[in-house]
Amino acid sequence: MTTITAARASLIDLEVETVRTDAVQSFLKQETIFLEIDTADGLTGVGYSYTIGTGGRAVLSMLRDHLVPLLPGLDSRNVEGIWVELFRSTRATTVGAITSLALAAVDTALWDLRSRRAGEPLWQIAGGHRQRVPLYDTEGGWLHLPTEDLVEGALASQAKGLRGVKLKVGKPAVREDRERLLAVREAVGDDLHIMVDANQSMTAAEAIRRAAAFEDADLYWFEEPLPADDVSGHSRLASSTSIPIAVGESMYSIGQFRDYLHRGAAGIVQVDVARIGGVTPWLKVAHLAEAYNVAVCPHFLMELHVSLVAAVPNGAYVEHIPQLRGITKTVLVVDDGWAVAPSSPGLGIEWDADEIDRRRVA
Repeated sequence: MTTITAARASLIDLEVETVRTDAVQSFLKQETIFLEIDTADGLTGVGYSYTIGTGGRAVLSMLRDHLVPLLPGLDSRNVEGIWVELFRSTRATTVGAITSLALAAVDTALWDLRSRRAGEPLWQIAGGHRQRVPLYDTEGGWLHLPTEDLVEGALASQAKGLRGVKLKVGKPAVREDRERLLAVREAVGDDLHIMVDANQSMTAAEAIRRAAAFEDADLYWFEEPLPADDVSGHSRLASSTSIPIAVGESMYSIGQFRDYLHRGAAGIVQVDVARIGGVTPWLKVAHLAEAYNVAVCPHFLMELHVSLVAAVPNGAYVEHIPQLRGITKTVLVVDDGWAVAPSSPGLGIEWDADEIDRRRVA
């Protein structure tokens, strides 16, 4: 009765809710890949994945041409077994972004089914540590915004009870970044966490220089200062500063996280459920980080990550970037700055089928 009978993949273009720029790119649109899985007991699980503007059709092709045909006849309860079988079938393209993003669409659909069948919300069936988790805001910290807007945004987030704000760094001169950070710190006082994100834009030498300049801003973390494959550079940076180094949104395998943690190159783990390949490997990375006594603060996808952060004891923060409101009937519940994981069975996201159909491009 739990056998998979059919699966369908599709792609939509979802416009951004606000202008978003960082040191290397602008966020133009979210290509959202959906996968629906039907089972013989009459259930349907819906999973999803995403790209920021490019590559969505490549992910869709991986699903339609290679992964979806393998699903009918498999037992949907065997989530781990299905993940491994699909991963092995794509051996020639792993480890890599396209395969991981495609696997994530399948795996999140299977976890949606697992939760619905059990009648439990994802945050409980994945671990059940707590239902409420702290929230920090990114939407007021984009690089194109003038300093006065950064200050205004940080004060507004603080007034709403959010625990932190993230500001983009990577201005041409260190002085510009430093002045912006110190202006926000002076405005919000000592209690609000300030995170900064360089989006892989720096060399190791430059990151070490900027971290030194940022020390008196009392930063909660310094995110993605270097390219994600520069483990040694991150290790040198981490040993040179008191600011925790945050990495993970651009990593696509558990082994990459192991290398960072083993070498002391990550003080905060930002594993992204889509880019790591789904809930199944996400939980493994979270537990690996727990073994190293490192907190997990995932990247983006707040509507899904709220349940995963709530599931594990080292889940420390959810990133507030609203992006799904145009295609959902409900929004993330925020209570005095805390994100509340949904209580409904499944992923806890109520999709708006009509709006999804309207944006469908493939």
